[in-house]
Amino acid sequence: MKAVVCERHGPADLLAVREIDEPAPGPGEVLVEVKAVGLNFFDTLIIRDMYQVKPDLPFSPGAEFAGHVAALGAGVEGFSVGDRVCGYMTYGAARERVVVNAAFLARVPDTLDLVRAAGLIVTYGTALYALRDRGELKAGESLAVLGASGGVGLAAVELGRIMGARTIACASSPEKVAFARAHGADVGFDYAQGDLKGALKAFGGSRGLDVVYDPVGGEMAEQALRALGSLGRFLVVGFASGEIPKIPLNLLLLKNCDARGIAFGNHARANPCWLRDAIAELMGHAGEGRISAHVDKTFPLEACTEALGEIAGRRVKGKVVLTTGA
Repeated sequence: MKAVVCERHGPADLLAVREIDEPAPGPGEVLVEVKAVGLNFFDTLIIRDMYQVKPDLPFSPGAEFAGHVAALGAGVEGFSVGDRVCGYMTYGAARERVVVNAAFLARVPDTLDLVRAAGLIVTYGTALYALRDRGELKAGESLAVLGASGGVGLAAVELGRIMGARTIACASSPEKVAFARAHGADVGFDYAQGDLKGALKAFGGSRGLDVVYDPVGGEMAEQALRALGSLGRFLVVGFASGEIPKIPLNLLLLKNCDARGIAFGNHARANPCWLRDAIAELMGHAGEGRISAHVDKTFPLEACTEALGEIAGRRVKGKVVLTTGA
């Protein structure tokens, strides 16, 4: 079977497509014939050995996938050969067939195609964990989403709408802002307009912003933090800008607000029951049209290098998904 393989750390153009042996499921595991693989920003980091998860070489990128059950290991219940499923595995999904623990699989409803299902777990799972579990977002609160047109940003915009928040979508071009607004944001802000802190303060009103969702980092982070009101929550989701900001801790004291880290992968791996329930909830939203699970571009498995280049170049609205010929 074909697999995208990282044999030495470096940029995406060092990735190779190899023929490797097909895996067999062990006890509690499921063999899945992969139809689609969701890619994320952290895939551009893990292949360069710049991510907190550091798999042994060689390995495949890709943390999420969708396809059909091909075989069951001993003791697996609740799945049958042929079932439409999606799953999470941190890395290793960019292959024609994968073996995964059954605890990290979920059924895909017939109302949702497998390409969209493959790109749903990480982005929407991150946003759900951030906004509901860590951010404690409540209906009527104000939410600022930075990087609002990217995968995790768009997910936060859409889930924020479902949760009843008032949302301002912040992005790096008028087209990206318009895209986020079309998916449910109440107001938009283009970074080129200049005064992000002023725009967020105006949106938050006299009480200030309730929640900032930041997957970007960089110079905009402190401006957004300064717009928070008392008991506001700054959600640290990632650093797509490539710059990890150094936040003055006195701001948390003076503003009586919180900064909260969002490590979806750690939480998902440690709590497979939470992950299963979260995926089921998200599949329900997608199947009924409440979230878009928007896929901006698809590439064949063999074009993984080009696909990761689109993500690294921040040219993506929503998700990039690889498809296999399987």
